[in-house]
Order: sequence, then C-alpha cells, then structure tokens
Amino acid sequence: MGALGSERIAPGFHEHAIETMERAELEALQLQRLAATVDVVKERVPAFRERLANVATPASLDAICGIPFTKKSDLRDNYPFGLFAVPRNEVQRVHASSGTTGKPTVVGYTAEDLSMWARCVARCLRGAGIEPGWMLHNAYGYGLFTGGLGLHAGAEEAGISVVPVSGGNTERQLMLIEDFAPESICCTPSYALTLAEQLPENNSLRVGVLGAEPWSELMRQQIEEKLSMIAVNIYGLSEVIGPGVACETADRSGLVVMEDHFYPEIVHPDTGEVLDEGEVGVLVLTSLTKQAFPILRYWTGDLCSMTREPSPCGRTHARISSIVGRSDDMIVIRGVNVYPSQVEHALLGVDLAAPHFRLVVTRDGTLDNLTVEVEPADGVGSVEEVGSSLGASVSDALRSSLGIGVAVTVAERGALPRSEGGKLSRVDDRRSL
Repeated sequence: MGALGSERIAPGFHEHAIETMERAELEALQLQRLAATVDVVKERVPAFRERLANVATPASLDAICGIPFTKKSDLRDNYPFGLFAVPRNEVQRVHASSGTTGKPTVVGYTAEDLSMWARCVARCLRGAGIEPGWMLHNAYGYGLFTGGLGLHAGAEEAGISVVPVSGGNTERQLMLIEDFAPESICCTPSYALTLAEQLPENNSLRVGVLGAEPWSELMRQQIEEKLSMIAVNIYGLSEVIGPGVACETADRSGLVVMEDHFYPEIVHPDTGEVLDEGEVGVLVLTSLTKQAFPILRYWTGDLCSMTREPSPCGRTHARISSIVGRSDDMIVIRGVNVYPSQVEHALLGVDLAAPHFRLVVTRDGTLDNLTVEVEPADGVGSVEEVGSSLGASVSDALRSSLGIGVAVTVAERGALPRSEGGKLSRVDDRRSL
C-alpha cells in the first residue's frame, strides 16, 4: 500500500477551536496562564523562591524576558522532587530523562497533567494525518522514557488503536507490522531506517511520526522512499512534558507548537537575547498549564527558528523549524563547531554511502581529531570494491559542509550501531579516556 502511491494524506484536527484560535485570543490566554504559573512557582517551589523574588506577576508577554532561565543543572541540583509544585501524593506518575551521566532528571504529572499531555499528543497524531480507527505501531520505549507512554495515551485519546510493542526485538517488530498491518508507526528516525532495511516496500504503513533525535530532510526522503509512507517530525522533551510539545502536520510546513500549553522563545545561544522570527537560536519553553512540574523558560539546548505565521492547514499556533543541532552537544574540532546533523546531511548526499555513521573524536596532544566512520550503501559493492571512492566522496562532502578536513573510515556493511528503538548515539568521544 504505502502513502506515496495512494491518496494524499491530509492534516486532521483533535481540538479544532483551540488549534485555530485567533492570535489575539491565544496571546490573552497565554498571558493569563503565564501569570498564574509564575505565581505558583514563587509560592510552591521553595528552591526557586529566592531566584524569583524580584520577578513580578507578568503584565504582558514581553515581561517573560525578566524571568531567569531554567537549565538542566537546576533539575539535577534539586533531584529528585525539589522542583515539584504539588505534594508527592498528588503526583500520579513520574518519568525521568535517559541521561548517560549522573542521576536522571525527574519530572512529575498530576492526573490533569496526564490528560493535557494526551490531548496535545492527540493533536499531533491527528495533524499528521492519522485517522481515528487506524492502528499505531508504537516502537518508542515504555518505562521512565516519556516516548512510549506519551504516544500511547495520545493515540487512545484520538481514537487510534495502539500496538504497544516498545523498543528493541526488531525481528518481532517486523513480524507484527507484517501480520497486524498497522497504518501508522511511531519511533525514532534511525529506527525507522533499521526497519526499512528489512520491510518490503509494499507494506501497510502510511504515516510515520518520528522524533527523539535530530534528522535531516535527506534522511526523511530515504525513510519515505523505503517505507512508502510520509514521515512527520514530532518534538518534545521530558523536562517540559515529553513528546507532543510540537509536531509537523501532514503538509510538513514546520512543527506546530501547542502554544496554549507551552510558550516558545528563540534566544541567542551566548547572550540569551530573544531573537526575531526566522533567526536560528536556542529554543526556550515555558509551561503554562502544568501542575506537578511547572517550568519557566527552560533552556532546551535545541537550535531552531520560529514563525508565528498561520500554517497552510489553518493552525494559528507558532511553528518551529526542525532542530538543526544542539548548543550543548556540538563537537569543536580545531575551532570549528560540528553538529552530527551536519555530518548526516552531508553523508546522505553521497550516493555510495549508507545512512549509518559514527563520529569518533580523539586527541593527539592538544589537537582534537575527528574520524567519520561510514558504510557502503546496499547494492553498491563491497568495502574492497568501493571503499576508496566512497571514502574520497564522503571526505569531499564533509570538507564542503564543515569547512575542515576530517578522516574517513569505511566499515563493513552492518558494522556500525543500529538503533534498537531508543536514541542512537552518533558520537564516540574518546578524549576523556
């Protein structure tokens, strides 16, 4: 079947009146909710009482600039429940980030928080073109990670049946997709490529809602061509709520932010100054309705741009671009900032290269070196046959994209890590070893 050869997938709505609210009405609602959130944090979160002592209840949305940023370090410093605004017996669920160092960042939800989250995700799924009555193959991980349960509840809210397969066990995933014939799938984009390597092109999938890691337009094209479906980008992070903060609709004209619940800003990564629409900077998010874990001006570290122009489907909420990198995971090689997404974009433009890669960072004395490990694409020949030309092509593409020369190693097909449902780490930083 596949969406690319069938009728056009059109965006739907879950809460039409809210999603198409007039801008002035939406901003009045945001101000009302922002003022209430600031007052709640000042009153109920002792850890922030001193920080917010000189912050008045906002009288305009512009006043948000006078509120200090919240960073991930604030969550770690107040581990586990120090930033909660309700007693623990009112917290119906907790989630935690999938951090690789130190203790995780812990977030909590009241029953009303969970209901709001489900409605936001339902908007995302309906906007992506998934219809009530369809089946969703949910390959996000269940547990402390917000992805699996977040998408699950949103799908049920939208009247979509769910296959809660979670991550990993790729053979079982392939069997269930072929046997159950779901029309839609949720997973990371890297895992979608893993599945695409073995699923037939004439599978049942029509829409994929993919996120939890950066991906490029070229990667989207490969996923869509191999799986014969449309692929839309969903965005979220556990510190703000989880998946469902923003999502592309089926027309893929930017990720629509659920602005009645999350106020977005784009700020300069060095100065924190709010940037104009269209400029790339750090995405900062303020929750407007969360009860258990309200968060003010959270510095996401994600780099993107934003517009408040209405989207083609009639939605009036702000739209952000796809994430182009992170302000805090960039690799600095000989004074040049390098993001894995830049490497991915360059690599996917090389015909001989597979969409799998790894960045290995080493240090020779005081000099940092970057080696990019790649694999040959299917059907182009063995490493012995194409390794030399592939390495040269990737090196040229990276030099053009990054402005520096990097070493390229061609690995055997299948040698590099594949996603098993969770985030795939693209960087092997050996400088600290």
